[in-house]
Amino acid sequence: MWNELSRVDAAMAKRFKGARWALLKNPTDLNHDQAATLRHRGGGLWRAYTLKEALRAVFAGNLEEAEVADLLSRFCSRASRSGLKPFLTLTQTIRRHRAGILAAVRLRVNNAQHEALNRPSE
Repeated sequence: MWNELSRVDAAMAKRFKGARWALLKNPTDLNHDQAATLRHRGGGLWRAYTLKEALRAVFAGNLEEAEVADLLSRFCSRASRSGLKPFLTLTQTIRRHRAGILAAVRLRVNNAQHEALNRPSE
C-alpha cells in the first residue's frame, strides 16, 4: 500500500514515511501519534493493518481448532470485503489450505524448529 501511494502521490507518501514503521508494530506498542496517523490518514493502509492484526490473533495463542476455524472464517470474510488485492489473494490461499491449517492447529504442529535450523550461522 505504501509503495503504491509513493508512486501516485509523493507528498502523501512522505507524510506516511514515519507511519510505515508503525505498521510493523503491535497495536499495544503504537504511541498515540502513530495510532492517530494510521487511523486518520490510513484508509486502505489502516484496513490492511487491522487485517494483519486480526490474522496474527488467530495464531497468537493456544486456541482450539474450532476457535481457529471461526476466527479464520471471520478473517476471510473481512478480507474479502476489504477490496485489498493482497488480502484477496491471501483469502484464496487460506481457503485452499484450510484443512491443513486446522490440522496443524489440532496436532499442535509448527515449523519453528525447522526455521531455527535455517537461520544463518553467526
